Amino acid sequence: MTRPRVMGIVNLTPDSFSDGGQLATVEAAIAHGLRLVEQGADMLDVGGESTRPGAEPVDGTEELARVLPVIAGLRARWDGPISIDTLKPVVARASVAAGATMWNDVSALGASPDSPAVAAELGCDVVLMHMQGEPRTMQVDPRYNDVVTEVRDALLHRAGVAMAAGVARERIWLDPGIGFGKTLAHNLALVANLSALVETGFPVLFGASRKRMIQTVDTSATDPLDRLGGSLALALEAARRSASIIRVHDVRETVQALKVQAAVSQQIEAGL
Repeated sequence: MTRPRVMGIVNLTPDSFSDGGQLATVEAAIAHGLRLVEQGADMLDVGGESTRPGAEPVDGTEELARVLPVIAGLRARWDGPISIDTLKPVVARASVAAGATMWNDVSALGASPDSPAVAAELGCDVVLMHMQGEPRTMQVDPRYNDVVTEVRDALLHRAGVAMAAGVARERIWLDPGIGFGKTLAHNLALVANLSALVETGFPVLFGASRKRMIQTVDTSATDPLDRLGGSLALALEAARRSASIIRVHDVRETVQALKVQAAVSQQIEAGL
């Protein structure tokens, strides 16, 4: 079993569901990112606009002001992969110029008609995430006939759009979008059937860290900071199902859990 890479979250928004407003200065954000690297993060994901359920859009100028100094500061101190979590092509272009190497788009390059062409122009890795609806309304009444098949097919369609625009296949990652226009039953089905995405041949990014589905299972976990156990359980399940990247807030604990899981798996594979 190959251990997936861990993506540490550097959240620069004041209103995100879990850690909004905690990194109030550029210096604090850079220090947080470097601390995640020290804890074992293989890559960092920098975001300046909340996509939590009910979130309002952020002006591009404001988003750029949040993310660019942090990306540039991280790049000056670290040479590892940095992802920009944004819907906007203008933010992606400026972020790559500042040192980002991946565009993580919750709209799967669908928020702007320019997004696929810009992704091709940038030549960076691109994460295509599935979302039903938009952040403001996606959790109102999400419905699917077959969530696993529909999410897979929708992502394959977006991958086709990206490749038609010139994005190299080997640059594309798929993300099932846990919590983005899905009920608990939908989320659990996607975790249990993550192989449906893995079998497409595209590497899979999985992110369920501190999400509300954990509270839905354990009603005592009303505070996102109290969802570490559930986050680790989901990360281990995703790793067992061959996710390539796990996106998390709690890097140290996740890296430790994945290391122990991998050690046990090695023993099983060796027949010991």
